[in-house]
Amino acid sequence: MAFSSAGTTHRSTVTGTRGMVASAHPLASLAGARVLMDGGNAFDAAVAVAAALNVVEPYMSGIAGVGYALVYSAREDRVLALDYCGRTPHSATPDAFDSESAQDAGSRSCLVPGACGGWLALLERYGRTDRETAFAPAIDLAENGFAVTVKNAAFIQAAVPRMRPTARRVVLSRGRSPLPGEVLVQQELGRTFRRVVEGGAEVFYRGDLARQMGAFVQGEGGLLSERDLADFEVEWVDAISTPYRGYEVFCPPPPSAGFQILETLNMLEAYPLARMGHHSEEALHLFIEACKLANADRVEYAAVGSPPMAGLLSKAYAEKRRALIGERAGVGRGEYYRATRLSGEVEPGREADWINECTTHFDVVDAEGNAVAITQSLGSGFGSGMILGETGMFLNNFIKWGDLAPGSPNCIAPHMKIDMCLSPCQVFREGRLVSALGTPGSWGIQQTTTQFLTNYLDYGMNIQAAIEAPRFRFEHPGTRVFVEARVPADVRAGLERRGHRIDLLPDWSAVVGGAQGITVDAESGALMGGADPRRDGYAIGM
Repeated sequence: MAFSSAGTTHRSTVTGTRGMVASAHPLASLAGARVLMDGGNAFDAAVAVAAALNVVEPYMSGIAGVGYALVYSAREDRVLALDYCGRTPHSATPDAFDSESAQDAGSRSCLVPGACGGWLALLERYGRTDRETAFAPAIDLAENGFAVTVKNAAFIQAAVPRMRPTARRVVLSRGRSPLPGEVLVQQELGRTFRRVVEGGAEVFYRGDLARQMGAFVQGEGGLLSERDLADFEVEWVDAISTPYRGYEVFCPPPPSAGFQILETLNMLEAYPLARMGHHSEEALHLFIEACKLANADRVEYAAVGSPPMAGLLSKAYAEKRRALIGERAGVGRGEYYRATRLSGEVEPGREADWINECTTHFDVVDAEGNAVAITQSLGSGFGSGMILGETGMFLNNFIKWGDLAPGSPNCIAPHMKIDMCLSPCQVFREGRLVSALGTPGSWGIQQTTTQFLTNYLDYGMNIQAAIEAPRFRFEHPGTRVFVEARVPADVRAGLERRGHRIDLLPDWSAVVGGAQGITVDAESGALMGGADPRRDGYAIGM
């Protein structure tokens, strides 16, 4: 696909020939660009971006968080997934949580921090620079400070109420939330980064940082222990994929929920979306219903030991699921497992349906054709709301993505992998890289990614226009759908006549994610980057 001018954009698209970085903050994108310009490759730059985002978006992701990287090595001509999502602590059981609030915040709400291990594993396997070079931009930003943006200020202010008092000192140095233009300094985080540069993963998972983290969490009544940290391992696994209109779309395998994206595409492939028209009533209805069906399968299968991927991603199964889409809105089951079903609820597929079948996000692409798509997170704003002693690290709260409901395949148990919403994507055509893309947004990730991916592949929009186009998201059980107000009023009215309960979002809402993406021109090899104005997204090309 050559570059397309299709689609109206709120901001200019970004192009380049020697490399491209698209991330959730301009300073993080600049950190990656610096490393590329100094001779690093996409993998070195990705680590620089990841660490810098910890500083400039401390509420979104960090070194004590979790994530997935989708990695394409041009030399190996292979797409791999790097899973750096930690497991539950060895002592985690449902009865360790007296309420959902204990899952959401505080000392018991974390998975084992995996981001440090993931960043360093990526650097060690594919990078060409050292830890000092990759972490240098983040250390500079932490120790010397950065100017807070308007959206930084809004996100911090919104998240402060869920932070522990001891953690608030990091962002409330003036006795209040920082205002746009004020400089935020994080000296403790800078020192922690320097310790990791010096001691690597060993100091974080088995050395003095591990002892410091374990003692702090245990002292707060939490579950994370030194044993949990010492047992952490990243996992390099093969990506999963599905063909879609002549392209091949890749995602990480379960327990990542990426297969929900692929399953939705399989259902949509039979419809002439381009002929229906972008955001037509019919196209949006089909899109919403396909997402509901794929979501039901994600809830049912993502966390089981050996999910039936061949069946769930088969075209024959997609045909059976597609046949369940009617003229009226189906009753969605919501984003989490519930022991009690709603009347008429969309059901997950069963073995008989396929038994006969045999068959914060950022992206970096470099001049050699290497590509990295990473989605990583702390969970909620500032994660658990706790800072790990004097390390400057906010602890994730990803255990809330597990269930307490008996019978759920995602019910919390000791040392388990939970169903994970993070789902970066890469797209290829005839073996050549077409795009690296993704978004944050909890369980909305799968819906948002499929929307802007089809904007690019089906409607011919350039990547910036594809990201900016209005979006929808459902999250609650039933027929409720959140829709950005830029979707035309007559289309929204038509959806309501079909039984969808429409809740209006602002024209530009972070509820539907904050996507980033990079595309590669098939003829010239030039790059185009897109970044989401719903947050502080920025693309930089060179």
